[in-house]
Amino acid sequence: MCGRFAASRTPEELAGIFGVERWEPQETLAPDWNVAPTKRVHVVLDRPLKDAPDPRPVRQLRSLRWGLVPSWAKSPEGAARMINARSETLHEKPSFRRPFAQRRCIVPADGYYEWVTAHDERQLEVEGKKKRARKQPYFVLPSDGSVFAMAGLYEFWRDRTLPDEHPDAWWVTCSVITAEAETAPLGVGPAEGPRSLAEIHPRMPLMLTPDRWDAWLDPARTDEDELRALLAPPPGGMMRAYAVSTAVSNGRNNGPELLGELAAPEEGTLF
Repeated sequence: MCGRFAASRTPEELAGIFGVERWEPQETLAPDWNVAPTKRVHVVLDRPLKDAPDPRPVRQLRSLRWGLVPSWAKSPEGAARMINARSETLHEKPSFRRPFAQRRCIVPADGYYEWVTAHDERQLEVEGKKKRARKQPYFVLPSDGSVFAMAGLYEFWRDRTLPDEHPDAWWVTCSVITAEAETAPLGVGPAEGPRSLAEIHPRMPLMLTPDRWDAWLDPARTDEDELRALLAPPPGGMMRAYAVSTAVSNGRNNGPELLGELAAPEEGTLF
């Protein structure tokens, strides 16, 4: 899954990377090293500009709420549960089927966090009379330091309790697409680290390589088989992972220090 990630690049950087033509200053977000569900995130999408005489799609950088609310939902209460869409089944699911066909986006990130849970009794710590499995966070990112372009979907939802002119009458929300995690060998430094991303977690955000960006964002591309082909996993071996401080486990903590690479996991040997 993808439940937390880091996104520190500026709009200017993202515009240069993705060829963005338009972004609104009021939608500019500050760098965030601990992005959690329901926060606002930058996304890249191709869409005609509102009220523009030219109907051509324009590549835009927008600020959307992370946690997709289906257009038919009665309320946005389930948004925190809709942060991910499985690549294998999203074309079948009522919540994702129409966005997959019409509203696709890229969610730029530096990388994402995933937690590894200790499995043996030696790695359990006592809390009163109960034992809690200790969890070690890892940060996963492209090995060459490039942007992690996560495939995403977005959707519009109308809050019928508000008048048309209210600024919050329309919600625009998004979801990150996930796929099976890579089993390719992974170099992470410490000998006790994971041998592959699949050892960290069975799922991961689906990364789009640059050769797929234009096709994925093109709203005129609607053939389901062609779109599903774009969701094929990228070549293996493009990612690296390393242990980071458990400080990231607290959503209130934020800052570049969260990405600091540890020489060894804080929670001991997990693999």
